[in-house]
Amino acid sequence: MTKKLKQIYLAGGCFWGTQKYLSVIKGVKETEAGYANGNMENVTYQQVCRENTGHAETVKVIYDEEEIDLELLLDMFYDVIDPTTINRQGNDTGTQYRTGIYYTDASELDVITKSINNLQMKYEKPIVIEIKPLINYCRAEEYHQKYLDKNPNGYCHISFDKIKKAENSFMNKYQKKSNQELLKNLTSLQYDVTQKNATEPPFKNEYYDNKRAGIYVDITSGEPLFLSTDKFDSGCGWPSFTKPIDMKLINKKTDFTHGMIRTEVRTSMSNSHLGHVFTDGPLDKGGLRYCINSASLKFIPKENMEQEGYKDLIHLLSKEE
Repeated sequence: MTKKLKQIYLAGGCFWGTQKYLSVIKGVKETEAGYANGNMENVTYQQVCRENTGHAETVKVIYDEEEIDLELLLDMFYDVIDPTTINRQGNDTGTQYRTGIYYTDASELDVITKSINNLQMKYEKPIVIEIKPLINYCRAEEYHQKYLDKNPNGYCHISFDKIKKAENSFMNKYQKKSNQELLKNLTSLQYDVTQKNATEPPFKNEYYDNKRAGIYVDITSGEPLFLSTDKFDSGCGWPSFTKPIDMKLINKKTDFTHGMIRTEVRTSMSNSHLGHVFTDGPLDKGGLRYCINSASLKFIPKENMEQEGYKDLIHLLSKEE
């Protein structure tokens, strides 16, 4: 997929912790500590602290909207702020520590407003996050940039548990099941394919000709693996994909069985057998063919993704489907 980079500016108290937290979120490509929405164009840290410039400590966030949409990014931002306090986050007080969402694209205002309305439903006190177009932004001094990377034991108003949670947010939803659970929940074919490297018959499996929009997840853990937009008809009789959602989701190993040398594909978390990858796929999409057993997958239709816990991945599907 072509990268679609967008930017948003988020004020959430001291920018040391806010930058560190936002920088580890999957899909965030670049962050920068700065000062925003004050009454002067260019300011220093000393001016912000002592001269009532009205700036908020803010993090510029550049993200790939094909990996994370603005709605999810804002939801994760809310997880580390108190949205009901004015000019205070953690132990820090003052106008520079107010919360804010500053945008450069007016078309995003509807998403931001809807997000705030949903957030308000979770609180009795009013939400006081400032929502405004970005003005008078400037980059903070170099010693503020990625401060916690340079000073791992430095002050942070965001708990390191929250930062770790954000870092692992894409993976932690899905858990490897015990063998006993697999025997109980899988069919004999699903168990044999995923746990014993069996292969189901071609053309006589559930998804080889499935053309519906949605995602294919690991039958053993629920971990998302492939998109319908990357599925193609290879004529082999098994579901074929040009690539997984993320290369980190799979492992490859050389397979010498049946008198052949092939590249086996397994899930990185549950270590379930999926199938094999070959080099005879569409050249315009990388030239690979991930030939996957239907028995190792569960298909989630696009219209069911939100209710089944895959809302944050809906944006990955092309609008044409």
